[in-house]
Amino acid sequence: MLSVIIPTHNCERQLVPVLSALVAGVTAGLIKDVVLVDNGSTDDTAAIADAAGCEFLSVMGDEGLRLRQGAARSRGHWLLFLAAQSLLMEGWTRDVGTFIETVERRGSAERRAATFRVAVEGYGFGPRFGEAMAATRMTLLGLPRPEQGLLLSRRHYDRLGGHPEGHKAHRRLLGRIGRRNLQPLRAQVLLPEKS
Repeated sequence: MLSVIIPTHNCERQLVPVLSALVAGVTAGLIKDVVLVDNGSTDDTAAIADAAGCEFLSVMGDEGLRLRQGAARSRGHWLLFLAAQSLLMEGWTRDVGTFIETVERRGSAERRAATFRVAVEGYGFGPRFGEAMAATRMTLLGLPRPEQGLLLSRRHYDRLGGHPEGHKAHRRLLGRIGRRNLQPLRAQVLLPEKS
């Protein structure tokens, strides 16, 4: 049902917990495949992908091109784009499954997309301020950070032309989706404090 596409570059340490969090989606029958789109890593990213059963695609170029090629290689009817440091928190499978079921039932799968809420790792003022800024940015501008993930149907993604090449591909794709068609899920994605 769902393909997860993750752009990578020398991120072996961050990748292990991120892939571990996806196991819940596999056991729930939600995830069909995971594609890591790598930009010339020199660490053990490829070995981690192999051990986790992910498809590893080495594509040199800007992130938009890499994400589009990753989507083309994936097999799911729904696409979830995640950053290599985006750790999905407990309950994400329920929220993603509910979102997909709801928009398909309503016939709006070809225009709706979703993103996760931000939780920042750590204690004190800095992480809470980061969370507040991400929530404000989402509410006022409708612009989630790339690390918040993006969930949309393959038909919708293809109709939009996928990620554009060049600078700020994620933001330009969100502009095509439109603020009114982007829904924040209840589930959170945990980001490192200095992300």
